[in-house]
Amino acid sequence: MKTEEEQMNSYNCKVCKDTTWILDDTGKVIDRCKCYEIIKVREQWEASGLKTDDLDKTFKTYEPWNNLTKHMKGAATNYCLRFKEIEKTKHNSILLCGQPGSGKTHLCIALANNFIKKDGKRVVYMPYRDVITKLKQNILDKEYYKNLVGKYQLAEILLIDDLFKGKVNETDINIMFEIINHRYINKLPLIVSTEYLIEEMLSFDEAIGSRIYEMAKGFIVEIRGKENNYRLRG
Repeated sequence: MKTEEEQMNSYNCKVCKDTTWILDDTGKVIDRCKCYEIIKVREQWEASGLKTDDLDKTFKTYEPWNNLTKHMKGAATNYCLRFKEIEKTKHNSILLCGQPGSGKTHLCIALANNFIKKDGKRVVYMPYRDVITKLKQNILDKEYYKNLVGKYQLAEILLIDDLFKGKVNETDINIMFEIINHRYINKLPLIVSTEYLIEEMLSFDEAIGSRIYEMAKGFIVEIRGKENNYRLRG
């Protein structure tokens, strides 16, 4: 049989003994333990689909190196600060687009981390190329396909990373329209990164491009020029 000390050491939280509740001397519940919030954040972060390495992508760790990247960081920060004000409006999204290597994904994930950790929001991460391939592979399995599309349609906040990356065909367009149109109609926020500028996105599909444009009005940043690619800096 374990000693009392050994029993206490076996708990992750010694304050509440892993119950997540604080009790008084009579055994009556008086409050939630602080560990409950930590557990909630961890569960929400794991459910988002983000990877462990993504925890390091914060506003603090993004270091702009010129005026354009400084502007992009400022836009992302401002979006975060104003989110509660715009969340239920039709302009509640953000689009960072253009030059590869400018840190678009870093800032999008920084937003996701902030919403999960500080606001308890349920963010779902959608790496475009991986997800679109998975959806196409399972398109004939109607139940699985419907459930997976629904995950991205219904997410409280959806982060689409590298939209339209790779070769794009009509099936890709149709799937993305299903997801984005549902969110557009229901005013559900998007965080979008893509290498394509707005005009290029519209040329892929005007219906998708125009919806994202309208949803992200006020929080659109276009990055042009190889000088904004940190991978090419000396």
